[in-house]
Amino acid sequence: MKKLIIIIALLLGLIGITTTGTAKAKAVLKPRLVVCTDIAPADVEPDDMESMVHLMVYADMFEIEALITSVGWNCDPYPLEWSQYLYRVIAAYAKDVPNLMKRSGQKKHLSLKKENGSQQIGYWPSAEYLSKRAVMGSMYGGIRSIGEKNDSPGSELLIRLADEDDPRPIYVAAWGGANTLAQAIWRVKQTRTDDEVRKFVRKFRLFTITDQDMDYAHRMDRARSSHMWLRQEFTDDLQFIWDEGAWQEQCELGKRNWTQHQQHIQTKGALGKEYPNYKWGVEGDTPSFLYVIPNGLNDPEDPLQAGWAGYHERGLCPDSLTTAWTSWQEPVRSISVGYKQRFYMDELNDFIARMQWADEGKGNRNPIVVIDGHHGPSPLLIHAKAGETIRLNASKSKDPDGNDIQFHWWQQPEIGTARLAIDDAEKSIINIRIPADAAGQTLHLVCEVNDNGAYHLKSYQRVVLCIGVSQ
Repeated sequence: MKKLIIIIALLLGLIGITTTGTAKAKAVLKPRLVVCTDIAPADVEPDDMESMVHLMVYADMFEIEALITSVGWNCDPYPLEWSQYLYRVIAAYAKDVPNLMKRSGQKKHLSLKKENGSQQIGYWPSAEYLSKRAVMGSMYGGIRSIGEKNDSPGSELLIRLADEDDPRPIYVAAWGGANTLAQAIWRVKQTRTDDEVRKFVRKFRLFTITDQDMDYAHRMDRARSSHMWLRQEFTDDLQFIWDEGAWQEQCELGKRNWTQHQQHIQTKGALGKEYPNYKWGVEGDTPSFLYVIPNGLNDPEDPLQAGWAGYHERGLCPDSLTTAWTSWQEPVRSISVGYKQRFYMDELNDFIARMQWADEGKGNRNPIVVIDGHHGPSPLLIHAKAGETIRLNASKSKDPDGNDIQFHWWQQPEIGTARLAIDDAEKSIINIRIPADAAGQTLHLVCEVNDNGAYHLKSYQRVVLCIGVSQ
């Protein structure tokens, strides 16, 4: 029954069911998110604490299935007492969530039983729910720890999550090491057939911030990491993104804009009080969940789609042995960093606006992009023919707060080789001339809409053009 309800909700979201006469967000289920964090005291490594605060003010956008404290660069083994910093952020969220709920008009929380089912975008979970999803994962790192003595509440929870009757993928954001996921997969391998193991692995998508499944001193010895084992064993089954571009730029851009964090984040709400000063860089782990954020800019099932987490292509990893979706080599690294720079102020302003909601229970909200009747996080798919001109109409887009909005349309050039000719790219209605040599290609177009309210918030809609042969 749960699976049937989820499928119906997904279909309703895809066809755009809305409240009559309004442009409210569609009833779409959240993406399932697991975080593996080596959260630590601020004098050791504050960036996980920063990213956790950032994540909490987007708890209405993710179905946070697990918050797993685990091994990372700064700790092998992970000190049990460090997990208190995760609970401090959740306690701050408990104080701020009544204000955050006003952003989507939410009056109360569902029962814990219903929260454990499935959640729609716009729903703010209870702090009780998040506390029960906070568990300990692998305390020890590296491939050497995988085995009979490495099971944990985190690995056991991952197995239960993958076995649920839920068709949605599970996105694992590795802020530290992904040893807990590797252990869960190892455990399943002991009792299930090869086909069953592959089915289990295919439930997961993994985004690692560099490779932290080891202590920092051995970080260049890739063979020590269970991440290498995952890439070797499940090359065709596990979507593995190894980021080595966006996270460094996230750190640097955060440092350059630190006064913004001091003025607009650290001073806002109980969560702001838990946002520490940076030590090495600012929020280096944040790209791992920005990759999944359902803001219409990118579909996390396709890493080629650029977004707030940069850009990645499939290729050889820094270990020179395995393949994954990466951004460590040129020109991909520069492309990824370029997108991070391009979108950073959109991301930061969005964060700041949500911190204002956490503090005051009021503020600006993002505009809603509507193209030819379609709105929501999923891309708009259009079939067209080479050589023809098509019209896209975003004039029904609007701002929930009544602010004026502006438009900007652009093509992502890394997907497909044909270049679209866009008339009036700054208007709500555009004409696109598709080149005669575009047959057989898939081309990607993005519509950006920003408002003139506080922080000039921005929303997106990706348009995927499948080009057939002209007749």
